[in-house]
Amino acid sequence: MSTRMRGLVVEDNTNAAASMMSFLRLAGHEVEVAPDGPSAVEAVRDRPPDVVLLDLGLPRMDGWEVARRVREQPGPKRPLLVAVTGRGAEGDHRRSEEAGIDLHLTKPVDAAGLQWLLSRFHSVIS
Repeated sequence: MSTRMRGLVVEDNTNAAASMMSFLRLAGHEVEVAPDGPSAVEAVRDRPPDVVLLDLGLPRMDGWEVARRVREQPGPKRPLLVAVTGRGAEGDHRRSEEAGIDLHLTKPVDAAGLQWLLSRFHSVIS
């Protein structure tokens, strides 16, 4: 992917966060990591990303609450919110939709599929 996007990985598992960050950086994107819900909300407010890859099982504030708070923030930029989680039940998908999450992916996420998704998203916002 040749067009650079700004991404935020919200993940409390340091190995998973590092892996996702490395993948996105290798694809040419600028990436920041937030280890918990409150720092994710702050990062989106202070440095709005194009895309947020959001774990749902976070300390201090779950991913659904992060999504709701991000969607409530004023501003011209609405990031793509992608749940990247181990929670794949029908009720989890419904909660994601209600919270304003655009796409709910269940771990493990296919790297090629994620790259394709980000390419498609970027072509829409460019």
